[in-house]
Amino acid sequence: MPHLDRSSSHGDLLRWPVIGRLLRWRHARTSLQLIALLIATAVVLHGLFGPQIAPRNLATVVTWVHYRGLLVVMLLAAGNFFCTGCPFVLVRDAGRRVRRPTRAWPARLRGKWIGVALFAGVLFTYELFDLWALPRATAWLVLAYFAAALVIDLVFTGASFCKHLCPIGQFNFAASTLSPLELRVREPAVCGACRTVDCIRGQRTPEAPTFVVQRGCELGLFLPAKVGNLDCTFCLDCVQACPHDNVAIATRVPGAELLNGSRRSGIGRLGDRPDLAALAVLFAFGALVNALAMTSPVYALEQSIGRVMRVSSELPVLVVVFAAVLGIIPSVVLTGAATVSRLLTKSTDQPLSLEVVNYAFALLPFGFGVWLAHYTFHLLTGLMTIVPVAQSAAVDLFGRAVLGEPLWRWGGLRPGAVFPVQIGFVLLGALGSIAVAYGISEREHADRPLLAAAPWAIVLLAMTATALWILSSPMEMRAIGATG
Repeated sequence: MPHLDRSSSHGDLLRWPVIGRLLRWRHARTSLQLIALLIATAVVLHGLFGPQIAPRNLATVVTWVHYRGLLVVMLLAAGNFFCTGCPFVLVRDAGRRVRRPTRAWPARLRGKWIGVALFAGVLFTYELFDLWALPRATAWLVLAYFAAALVIDLVFTGASFCKHLCPIGQFNFAASTLSPLELRVREPAVCGACRTVDCIRGQRTPEAPTFVVQRGCELGLFLPAKVGNLDCTFCLDCVQACPHDNVAIATRVPGAELLNGSRRSGIGRLGDRPDLAALAVLFAFGALVNALAMTSPVYALEQSIGRVMRVSSELPVLVVVFAAVLGIIPSVVLTGAATVSRLLTKSTDQPLSLEVVNYAFALLPFGFGVWLAHYTFHLLTGLMTIVPVAQSAAVDLFGRAVLGEPLWRWGGLRPGAVFPVQIGFVLLGALGSIAVAYGISEREHADRPLLAAAPWAIVLLAMTATALWILSSPMEMRAIGATG
């Protein structure tokens, strides 16, 4: 079981002088949530009532340029801290003061299948309706998120929306497997002697044992048996609830949790979770289709498909493209790689489906690399556009230039300057995936790991070549580029 020696504090963020004190502050999460709620409020108001020009509206610029870019950078640099400051949870908590949920999430609906479907649905809807160009639609999407989180979590106990439904949460869970930090116990022996398990039950008053003073983990992750970041929202409730100060935000090797085939709290064994494997596959191939959809070649492809289908509407064409890239191609490629791997290693003692599930998690580093390359492209090429857009929004909302006249000349880096960064992210992600595939081969085919990993390496190299081709194609400067 992983542990962190209490005598060493440099690897634990909670023991750092300034950051640690801030993170251990009881109201740290609420403060982050309030800031995020204020930003979300400005985004919604400007999206609904501001100019319906994407590069000049906070809804489209903040949501589709800065939020997504900063999200992946934070996930790479630290971890799932955007879930820490999620404003949806703040509104939900306020609602629970009025109405406390009483029902548990239905057992037959547990898992990631609904979340995976919603994740794919968001990707599809984003492209079908060109949400990056529609400030009002983006504002309604944000409001719909708030409403969904509020309704679901006023009916069902725990963090049901976060764990089973939230598409952003599923994205963050998948990406945070590559983050350098995780929440874990400092000394396992302390947890072994603990009889209250406050980290998961919450702290309760002796006078009224049913009254929770500080809630524990709402996602059901029992910290001593927790491995990695899957399903962890970094809410820090376990930090506040633990009476023994035995929780650390500790450094670790990014992606190492993908090689751990043992049972873990809240998740079980990765090999027994085809829903999590499906999330990993969607995460990787979804990164390709999301980047492909903003390039020039895709328009020619869509026109060709439309002519073959004899349709003029984009809807059936996108259905074909998404079904192919997110369904047919992954199924054929992964099943083929698993079949070849079994033939090369002469391993027929386990089902083919289990082989696919085991290796699906090797796609996560590659997928993260592509998401990083894509989203940082928008972030870096439109980095300073937030300044004039915020200035313009202040004029729209307050009737005067309280933040100064908009500096429309402010922009970001040239696309050509960002391309080397994109290449680096994709290649690092591909190397990470190949390393994870080999590590899985050592676990599953210890006698012939190289042969077992070979077909998966070929698949990953082909996906890498595809990603580099997509990123080298002309791209739309979505939601940026306004001039005065």
